[in-house]
Amino acid sequence: MAHDPLTQDSLSQDSLTFYKLIILYMLNRADFPITKAQVADFILEQGYMDFFTLQKVFAQLLDSQMLSAKSVRNRTHLAITEEGRETLYYFQSRISSSTKEKIDHFFRENEMDMRNEVSILSDYYKSTSGEYETHLSAKERGVCLVDITLSVPDEETAAAICDNWQKKNQAVYQHLIEQLF
Repeated sequence: MAHDPLTQDSLSQDSLTFYKLIILYMLNRADFPITKAQVADFILEQGYMDFFTLQKVFAQLLDSQMLSAKSVRNRTHLAITEEGRETLYYFQSRISSSTKEKIDHFFRENEMDMRNEVSILSDYYKSTSGEYETHLSAKERGVCLVDITLSVPDEETAAAICDNWQKKNQAVYQHLIEQLF
C-alpha cells in the first residue's frame, strides 16, 4: 500500500488533512513568500491546532514536497510547490467556506505587514578583514528596489543597522531617491 502524504497515525486522517489544507490554502493565497511564523500566528490564534501538532504538520508537508522552505537570516520562508497546489485543488472542498473566509480576512488585514516582513531583508557576517558586512535589501513583487552593503567595525553596530533597516527602510529609500534624482 502506497504511503498517503495526508495521513498520520496519531491524528485522525480528517483532522490532519484539514490542518495541511489550511496551510496549503494560506500559501496558495499569497503571491509572496510567507514566513513559518506568520502561518503559525494565524493557526495558533484561531486555535486550529497546538504548536507541536503544527510543527509535525510542517515537517510532513516538507517531507511530502507539498511546500518548500528557505531560511533567510532568522526566518523560514515557505512556498507552496506544484505538488501542494495539485493536492489543494483535489481536496480544497474539505475546507469550509468559513475557514477560507477567516484566512482571506487575515490576508486583507495583514497583507502589507506580511509583505514587508519578507520583502525587507537584512543580514550581517564577519568578513575576512575582521570587520562586519551588513547586507540590506528591499524588494517589491520580486524586483530589487535597493541593495546596500555596509562595512562596520563591530557586530553590535552591524546588528543595530539590520534592526534599524527593518524599521526605517522606507525613509532611507525615500532619502536616496530624493538625493539621487
